[in-house]
Amino acid sequence: MTPAEKLDKGFFGQPMGLLTLFITEMWERMSYYGMRGLLVLFMTAAIAEGGLAIGTATAVAIYGLYTASVYFMGLPGGWIADRMIGSQKAIWYGGIVIMCGHIVLAIPSDKTFFIGLILVVLGTGLLKPNISAVVGQLYSSKDERRDSGYAIYYMGINIGSLIGYTVCGYLYENQGIHWAFGASAIGMALGLIYFYFSRNNLRGAGDGPTAPLSNGSIQKCWLVIGAFLVILAGITYMMLSGQLSFDPIVASKYVAVTFVGIFFIYFFWVYFLGNLSPVEKKGMWAFMLVCVASTMFWSGFEQAGSSLNLFGQDFTNRMIGDFELPTTWLQNVNPFFIITLTPFFAVFWIWLGKRMMTPGYGLKMGAGLIIMGLGFVVMFFAAHAAAQGKVAIFWLVMTYFLHTVGELVLSPISLSAVSKLSPPRFLGQMMGLFVLTYSMGNIIAGLMAGGFDPENVAEMPSLFKMIATFAIGVGAVVFLVGMFTKGWEKEVEVANNAKAIEPS
Repeated sequence: MTPAEKLDKGFFGQPMGLLTLFITEMWERMSYYGMRGLLVLFMTAAIAEGGLAIGTATAVAIYGLYTASVYFMGLPGGWIADRMIGSQKAIWYGGIVIMCGHIVLAIPSDKTFFIGLILVVLGTGLLKPNISAVVGQLYSSKDERRDSGYAIYYMGINIGSLIGYTVCGYLYENQGIHWAFGASAIGMALGLIYFYFSRNNLRGAGDGPTAPLSNGSIQKCWLVIGAFLVILAGITYMMLSGQLSFDPIVASKYVAVTFVGIFFIYFFWVYFLGNLSPVEKKGMWAFMLVCVASTMFWSGFEQAGSSLNLFGQDFTNRMIGDFELPTTWLQNVNPFFIITLTPFFAVFWIWLGKRMMTPGYGLKMGAGLIIMGLGFVVMFFAAHAAAQGKVAIFWLVMTYFLHTVGELVLSPISLSAVSKLSPPRFLGQMMGLFVLTYSMGNIIAGLMAGGFDPENVAEMPSLFKMIATFAIGVGAVVFLVGMFTKGWEKEVEVANNAKAIEPS
């Protein structure tokens, strides 16, 4: 009997292990989003205000590199768990490294700031992909509770972000940035404590590698990992000591090109050398369309932590009576709408399905991208209004509302699309390749946000117009191409279903 089959229904009809992962992920996301929402504000603030006095273009480039690295490191993090230590240990050790990163960030020294960011990146790369994987391991392949389990888990992510933005944003405005970073460390510590004392609820899910290497290979891998960490520490020391120059804007461009190159090389390696059938090749082209839409979507959506965050700080009237809302509280709009709108979208997709009106993946992805782009149309008008003085909160709320609707149309659908369109024997690798679209989107987001200059209000409408045109234009192309790929998607689904019922 598998671990999933031994689990009970003690958590809203779900396995009790889901509660362990729900709480752990909630506190990890509290620490991540609480800190992430402050990064650009802290880096661009004057030294007299406790900030780093970094220029806006450089700060948002650093932000893009940081968020892109978080997602990129999930690839080796998942591999380490699958082949060497198992998901549970990856979650535990990753959480410890994240907590240490926030502790370092809480130290009032600009020299340790980047060390803290690197630790959070390394820890998140271990924890994030593996905690999501263990959720799936709680269920057998025939367990119909899986989708609802992931929905509950996703709610934990958004509750955590609400807590993070609220607590850390308040501390930043009233006590200082390092108190906020300290709160993130405490949040991660709470998640670790709960995980440690409730890990038996997992009933063995993720307690060992799924495809373990031989002992000799594991030793060689540890040597490689150790060498990587030593080199990383050496490069970091040289940069902080001034022995090695580093331009985040130039680096972002090179990293963006590198990620795109890796994506296409790997895609075409599988396409031409993967011994794919004609139907599987059609599925790969439909998969490519999903990846293009995902990359473009996150390049716009991730403006929330950079250009939109700065707009909320400098050009938005945040006064409610005698109380001024902390800047990061405006980012609570997204998780709030996620939590409130998710049930309606679940019902909507079921309603369409019953009427045999289910749109193809390309159509849904294109629609989500266009809706997100409309949020920047709103910001175009908000930026014009900001030339006359601070604008009402309404503008950002409407923008975040449209971005959330776009996210709900695109994000869950994209994960489902990857699982169905990928050649079955390459599923894990295709999922890893898809995760790379998050990194590419975040890098592009940082480069685009570099055009936001708080000292030049007249140029802001052009920035938001450019992003809106970019998103809506690509969304329209994806939507139109999706009309042709819908047939391919159906062929792939029929072929996979036929394989699933073939006798072994």
